[in-house]
Amino acid sequence: MDWNIGIMLISAFATAAGALPVLAIRQISHRGMDTILAYTAGVMVAASTYGLIPASLKLTNLYVLCFGVLLGALLLNALEYVLPHIDADHERHGRMLPFQGMMLVVAMTLHNIPEGLSVGASLASDVDNLGLVVALSMALQNAPEGFLVALFLMNQEVSKLRAFLFATLTDCIEFFAGVFGFFAVGAALWIVPYGLAFAAGAMLFIVYKELIPETHGHGYERLATFSFLIGLLSMIGLVEWFR
Repeated sequence: MDWNIGIMLISAFATAAGALPVLAIRQISHRGMDTILAYTAGVMVAASTYGLIPASLKLTNLYVLCFGVLLGALLLNALEYVLPHIDADHERHGRMLPFQGMMLVVAMTLHNIPEGLSVGASLASDVDNLGLVVALSMALQNAPEGFLVALFLMNQEVSKLRAFLFATLTDCIEFFAGVFGFFAVGAALWIVPYGLAFAAGAMLFIVYKELIPETHGHGYERLATFSFLIGLLSMIGLVEWFR
């Protein structure tokens, strides 16, 4: 059990490790911001399409995959109507989080819950190496996600420390979901393929709805495009390396 707890901790808190470098960043240009966000978007797309979606398909069928992906995207789309919209340029002063930052944090938190359940239930299952594969896949995507969340919040005029803490908060939720999934494996194992697909849909929605438009508004579209491709290939390379 101790070994499995350690794996869940490493997988979940990779987000905090990824967010840590923002504390050392003083200022970042639009060019640098667009490059980093595009790279992270590429990592997230690869994690979804090359890691989470194939893993979900191995455990279930196309219908479950489609349901989970669309549910993840639809839930985040609904958040835009539920969360109070704060104008990105005029009404964010004095607020803890602007609307885009709030949406990103909530999105990451929501998709971290099924991720944690998936890791915990997979580790407790009898399927050979499933837990390690799922935990590794989550950890590899969590690190750049943490950096993305913290950097995006910092770009939205949130303080560095607060941006780091919000990114770390999503870690805690994923870890506790993992512990629950481990002890409730009988009830949670069935949700693993749904959780993997849901996480993929949530990430793809964020990439296309928020990140790509954010990287194409300052005149560095070509640089952002190649940065996206490098991020995509980097994630694929990491998954292949650890297989």
